[in-house]
Amino acid sequence: MQRSAPRLPRILACAAVPVMLVVAGCSSDSGGSGDSGKKGSQDGTAASASAAPKPSPTPTVEPAKFTKLPEACKSISAKTTASLVPKAKSKNGTPAASSDLASRGGCSWNGLVDKGVKGSHYRWLDVSFYRYESDVSLGSGQERAQENLTKELAKIQETPGAKKLRTSTAAGIGDEAKAVAYDLRKTDEDFRYASVVARTGNVLVLLSYNGAGYAGAAAPSEKTVMDGAVKAAKEAVAAVAAANK
Repeated sequence: MQRSAPRLPRILACAAVPVMLVVAGCSSDSGGSGDSGKKGSQDGTAASASAAPKPSPTPTVEPAKFTKLPEACKSISAKTTASLVPKAKSKNGTPAASSDLASRGGCSWNGLVDKGVKGSHYRWLDVSFYRYESDVSLGSGQERAQENLTKELAKIQETPGAKKLRTSTAAGIGDEAKAVAYDLRKTDEDFRYASVVARTGNVLVLLSYNGAGYAGAAAPSEKTVMDGAVKAAKEAVAAVAAANK
């Protein structure tokens, strides 16, 4: 009986060892499972964020520079029209028909100076304005005006029956301008023409000036006609800016 007493503490100590190992093992498994769950959740959130579609940028276009057109018959000064077209039938000009004066307009002057036996001098002046809005599908107003400048210039250069046609750059008129000089035979008379196609911002300005001599009178010189056209075109372009102040 005395020998059995010392064995009891050793038995109890050995019995306690497996219990501690089990407890430690459970604690370790629990911690590993928790870390794995958190990582999976974080990876899923990142994947969802990267997979979300990005919004497409809204298409934009440069705004049109001018919103108004000048009154065509007042775009060229009375002094200029009187010098270019003496004895005009209508000193104030004849407005062109337009269903939308905010987008297009025009005016013309014509007159005949009769000098009796010395012949007669005929003159014609007209100006047209075209304003283009900016459109995402068509381009900016400036680009559209530039495209139409090229088209209108080509039309003038292809005038049926035109002779001695010459195209040059007209400096100092708007953002860009071209001048075309040519002769044209009509009504059995020789007419001399000068046309200016100019762009200022999103507005296209077309100006034509021509003249002829009747009953033996000489046609105006190319310089006279071109100088007159350029002068009138500069005033017409300046009127666009003035109308938008």
